[in-house]
Amino acid sequence: MNKKNKEGKFELLKTVVIAGLIALGFRSFLFEPFNIPSGSMVPTLLVGDYLFVSKASYGYSRYSFPLSIVPFGGRIFADVPERGDVAVFRQPTDPAVSFIKRVVGLPGDRIQVKGGLLHINDVTVERTYLGLATATNGFLTINFKVYEETLPNGSTYLIQERSDEDSYDDTAVFQVPDGHYFMMGDNRDNSRDSRTTAVGMVPAENLVGRADRLFFSHNGNARIWQFWKWPFAIRYGRIGDSII
Repeated sequence: MNKKNKEGKFELLKTVVIAGLIALGFRSFLFEPFNIPSGSMVPTLLVGDYLFVSKASYGYSRYSFPLSIVPFGGRIFADVPERGDVAVFRQPTDPAVSFIKRVVGLPGDRIQVKGGLLHINDVTVERTYLGLATATNGFLTINFKVYEETLPNGSTYLIQERSDEDSYDDTAVFQVPDGHYFMMGDNRDNSRDSRTTAVGMVPAENLVGRADRLFFSHNGNARIWQFWKWPFAIRYGRIGDSII
């Protein structure tokens, strides 16, 4: 091997290492990709959506870094989530699992759902009926009511409900402790969130980051080997959408 070939291979190796370090830094400190595996955030987020999670939005904790390798508790450079943010967090009862939900309750809040209506600090959160939507699961077609919900800070977004008489439509009063947040899915009758003991209140330390923008979306109608179907499975209109 001559000197020129050796230098060429060294430069290639150096480029690969530098690119890897840049990618690691990007993922560790700025943005992390996340895909939507379930329908708990419909209609805001769909199964098959891929999005960037902004880690800098809430500062950093051990759960913001790959493999949780940072040897400290709590958060550094911390900023507080705003009511209405869509956030990725580690499940308090199983930190190996990541969830994505909407922040509806802040530290000190009293949260309750009564007859399907969200109440924050004993005040009913305004919602406006927009119409019906349908979803098909095999041979079963399900009708949903779609509402626009408006939080006390003015944050508005869409939610959907099968009815106001489902499992989580009447709850006890939840008192959100200091340093914790109350999270709910926008698909109110199909979301495992802070209303359940499986999730509960989410400590600030468990926040990974704020959902920022979609970078890809597909409808699941094309297998990985069905390359001829790929162009028709992509939801082009969702790519680049910001998340509210």
